[in-house]
Amino acid sequence: MKTLFFYGTLRHLPLLECVMGQSADQLDFDPAVLPDHIALSARDGPYPVLTPSKGASTQGVVVRGLSDRDIARLDYYEGGFGYDLERLTLADGTEADVFLPTPDVRAMDAPWDFADWETHWAAMSVAAAEEVMAGFGTLPRDVIATRFPQIRKRAWSRVLAQNGRHGAGVLKGNVDILNRQRAHTAFFGFDEVQLRHETFDGGTSKVLDRSIFVSSDAAIVLPYDPVRDRILLVEQLRMGPIGRHDPVVWQMEPVAGLIDPGETAADTARREAEEEAGLTLHRLEEVGECYASPGATTEFFNLFVGLCDLPETAPRICGKTSEGEDIRTHVMSFDALLELAEARRTANAPLTLLTYWLAHHRTRLRADVAG
Repeated sequence: MKTLFFYGTLRHLPLLECVMGQSADQLDFDPAVLPDHIALSARDGPYPVLTPSKGASTQGVVVRGLSDRDIARLDYYEGGFGYDLERLTLADGTEADVFLPTPDVRAMDAPWDFADWETHWAAMSVAAAEEVMAGFGTLPRDVIATRFPQIRKRAWSRVLAQNGRHGAGVLKGNVDILNRQRAHTAFFGFDEVQLRHETFDGGTSKVLDRSIFVSSDAAIVLPYDPVRDRILLVEQLRMGPIGRHDPVVWQMEPVAGLIDPGETAADTARREAEEEAGLTLHRLEEVGECYASPGATTEFFNLFVGLCDLPETAPRICGKTSEGEDIRTHVMSFDALLELAEARRTANAPLTLLTYWLAHHRTRLRADVAG
């Protein structure tokens, strides 16, 4: 049996319970202090970096009686972040193992604030840990570590889902999830689910076997220049048409991107406009929010029209090469875009929706800049 000292995110009991796979009521733990160390904020994420500092002290909890399996679960979670166990002496003279950062984990000068982390990041961290720990025993921790950026985005989407505007007038019935297994985790996830649910007549459905394609929330923005009455589309290779065996695999669409942890949809729309098209958006018009296909996927779209300047019409090559993006921009008149939509040649649902929204609001937007 081993004793560990936790100074960071695992002081949050729901997260510790998730990683340990057991209730905190089953754990033997107490507050503790580690001398001559300070917890600093990490440069690469919302977690601490423990650093030697003479005369400083770090608050935490000590957990006793941990089994080899407990340690294996903790190492699976912490090891993916570049943390390894080392024996240290606590303020009361007892020894405990502590997860310390490896040299490649970088710290900032600012102290890490546990209370601030609980307010802003705890819910996302627990959701991410659920997906991480689902791989325990089946996926190497190094593989999980490479997938963690996308896992965090999916977890952030779970946080954002609590603040949706839709749902008026629908049944608030009971859904009983009997089993949910992550069948695949990579850039996207894929879940197999067994459930039953309350029916409209007050009964209960039979047990249903369903599959869910698990993505993260996205911001989609159609750049529009109301002075010149032009829009911008981006062209790039798309995996959906490849999977469908569509001969047209380069597609025209609005600017779009997945929402990073801590971002709002508006933050993402502005960032992606800069990354994908080199544009600065002057103003965002909120168009709506919707599921891409609620019968099968968690994909959730936040739609915008972004007002900007589009003085040039020549195509440009853009995108972040570090993310494998190869993007060509197209500037055209709004009338040309509307003609494409009317001819059923916009094979992209958000683009079609944004086109007709802009057709409805275009006069107002042009009057705003003219007046």
